[in-house]
Amino acid sequence: MPRSLRTVVWATGGVGSIAIDAVTRRPDLELVGVWVHSPAKVGRDAGELAGRPPLGVAATDDADALIALSPDCVVYAASGPDRDAGAVPDYLRLLNAGINVVSTTSTALVYPPAYYSAEWRDQLEAAAKAGNSSFYASGVFPGFASDQLALMLATQSKKIDHITVTEISLNDHYPVADVMMDGMGFGRSLDFEPMLKTPGFIEMAWKAPIHLMADALGAEVSEIRGSLDRRITDRDIEVAFGTIAAGTCGAVCTRAAGVVNGREAIVIEHIIRMSRDVAPDWPASEFDATYRVDIEGDPDVHCAMNLGEAEGHGAGQAAMAATAMRVVNAIPYVVDAPAGLLSSLDIPNTLPRHAFD
Repeated sequence: MPRSLRTVVWATGGVGSIAIDAVTRRPDLELVGVWVHSPAKVGRDAGELAGRPPLGVAATDDADALIALSPDCVVYAASGPDRDAGAVPDYLRLLNAGINVVSTTSTALVYPPAYYSAEWRDQLEAAAKAGNSSFYASGVFPGFASDQLALMLATQSKKIDHITVTEISLNDHYPVADVMMDGMGFGRSLDFEPMLKTPGFIEMAWKAPIHLMADALGAEVSEIRGSLDRRITDRDIEVAFGTIAAGTCGAVCTRAAGVVNGREAIVIEHIIRMSRDVAPDWPASEFDATYRVDIEGDPDVHCAMNLGEAEGHGAGQAAMAATAMRVVNAIPYVVDAPAGLLSSLDIPNTLPRHAFD
């Protein structure tokens, strides 16, 4: 019988806690360590932090101690405003030490050739080669729903004119005010310029999945065009990070279009609301999140994937679970893969082994 793959989960937020539970349920994976950022969590049992019975694994903030465990793989699920700036140094240490990494943190690395920092990408590639290790990033959007689902549906196509992938979500549960207000503009007047409005930001944010789809379909993207639309709420809305006042932004839509042969052929749309009644003319969903793929061609293909319960309250648990499982299910495939930076085009479909156990 093959040995269980020794696994460390890096961070215990929403995605990390789900990963801890998922790893401990699988006979082919063994949880050997958990990293935490907060000193208050150091020494606490990983099971307790994940909301389940004790597991006998104490959380630590000592990265060297976790590396010394020689795990086969780290599930990297840290979040925060630094994102890649904080994560890349960790990735380099782990990869150089011969430890494979699967990550939900660095969504721009879902397709490494299009990564926005060539310097970091080259460093990560060199570290992976030096350590004979592999790196894989995924999630739901970016991740499965923004690219792989569309490619799976495109296996039915003879001719494709346009592919549009869309996320429609209710994000009233997200608690980080600076991300939601300064980054996206929620709760601000439409005169306020959030980070999303920074020239080139939307194009950079969705560059990876657009190029991933183009690569898979043998197409060449000549440019990416980004746009932002915002709508105000006519009433106060109570959300996880505070109150969105009437007359301020309550819904955001970003659009990134990859141009192929002179036309906008690969389009990614991201619609986020703080309440379902804002922007009623935009595409809507009764679920926590709906992911649409619309292929115009021969034949036309239209598919909607829903996560969470109908008329859900926006807790986001379904999307977080799907995000976590995209990388937990990938662990055996990434461990078996050749050394280097991987995308979903480089490994088989990451099927959920032991899901019925």
